[in-house]
Amino acid sequence: MGKNLTSRSEDYSKWYNELVVKADLAENSGVRGMMVIKPYGYAIWEKIQHELDVKFKETGHENAYFPLFIPKSYFSKEASHVDGFAKECAVVTHYRLKNDENGKIIVDEDAKLEEELIVRPTSETIIWDTFRKWVESYRDLPLLINQWANVVRWEMRTRLFLRTSEFLWQEGHTAHATEVEAVEEAERMMNVYADFAEDFMAMPVIRGLKTESERFAGALETYCIEALMQDGKALQAGTSHFLGQNFAKAFDVKFTSKAGKQEHVWATSWGVSTRLMGGLIMTHSDDKGLVLPPKLAPHQVVIVPIYRNDEQFDAVSKKVEEMMKDLRAKGVSVKFDKRDTHKPGWKFAEWELKGVPVRIAVGPKDLDNGTVEVARRDKLTKEIVSNDIISEYVSNLLEEIQENLLNKALDFRSEKTTKVDTFEEFKDVLKTKGGFIEAHWDGTAETEDRIKDLTKASIRCIPIDASDEEGVCVFTGKPSTKRVLFAKAY
Repeated sequence: MGKNLTSRSEDYSKWYNELVVKADLAENSGVRGMMVIKPYGYAIWEKIQHELDVKFKETGHENAYFPLFIPKSYFSKEASHVDGFAKECAVVTHYRLKNDENGKIIVDEDAKLEEELIVRPTSETIIWDTFRKWVESYRDLPLLINQWANVVRWEMRTRLFLRTSEFLWQEGHTAHATEVEAVEEAERMMNVYADFAEDFMAMPVIRGLKTESERFAGALETYCIEALMQDGKALQAGTSHFLGQNFAKAFDVKFTSKAGKQEHVWATSWGVSTRLMGGLIMTHSDDKGLVLPPKLAPHQVVIVPIYRNDEQFDAVSKKVEEMMKDLRAKGVSVKFDKRDTHKPGWKFAEWELKGVPVRIAVGPKDLDNGTVEVARRDKLTKEIVSNDIISEYVSNLLEEIQENLLNKALDFRSEKTTKVDTFEEFKDVLKTKGGFIEAHWDGTAETEDRIKDLTKASIRCIPIDASDEEGVCVFTGKPSTKRVLFAKAY
């Protein structure tokens, strides 16, 4: 195919960039830092979107849509929020262009906006301004809203899917009558994300809390899921924020309680983005291309016919049609690659590159023998399987592949997670092994920042299931009661 990839061991970053482009997932656009998501990549995103949307609706959330533009004055209402996003905001100042005397297109200075508009980097401010109109009584609560949208954060260093100036995401925004309900919601959505990552992406994650300096701008607590990529770097795969009453007070969102009192609501927000695509790629893929978990693959099975003439093609196609009918009856998505523009070997390489979980080859000899050749992408192995059991065999195989990918990723994470008790150990592990480092921390932002400055490793999270353990900070030697998770990160 002429699409050989740089090996991961040679240059992981180059391998990733090449794979995204060569597997037809996405490409850079004419706008710096913004990408075009190609049909095959978007098909994976649609599957992610669909499965998450089902989970959101099962937990009582409804979808809505809010404006792309946010009045600049809204941002000034929540001070820490604007501080967190100010450097990434794109600002609209005019609404019209015109031709100058030389015919050159210029901004029409007579068309300046009375108030400048921010292209949304996130939607808390515009949504909470709206919630003020929607909430009057305790009967209106909880208000559970989600939006699927695009956002713009003017990034200086970009990489397809992982960090782009515009990206697709969902953002949930909820209002509650009590603090307890809001905290429960933030934790619930973190768990929804974690379950999805593990059950559908086959990507194991650590559930945890961000440190104060790493929290979302305007949040009292940020819950997160952290995954480990094959190069030993961590990826923040999703976040869920307990916002307290900060936004409710900033936008005066009150309700009349059952006791007849006026109270501010309690809030959460939570989101995942097309960054999940990057996580999916880097968790499973290899030097031959993508490796997709069956639950998110656009095509779970691709069937490639082997033939030399029209007569053989017709006979093979007839058998393939029967096979596809049986597979689809079991809920398997199948593609019959009957293009006559490429040879079977080329097709094998293409679908291997695109990560299709199962490939079936059928030729005249297979028809005579009543068998087909089944290749699995995760292990790059082949089996000869009887036609009589093919649908059941493939259905079971897809479940096995899904489970194998998760177990393989779990084993990798376990191997790349190290406990250390001294800073020398910390630096040595970071240099020679990478991955997650479990270490004691004294709880101060100063120590957190100093370690990051010296090693480029940050505290990814305080694991929720971490047990109390008396110890001393790996850097300062001060008392600590719990290990936190450090890593270099994307």
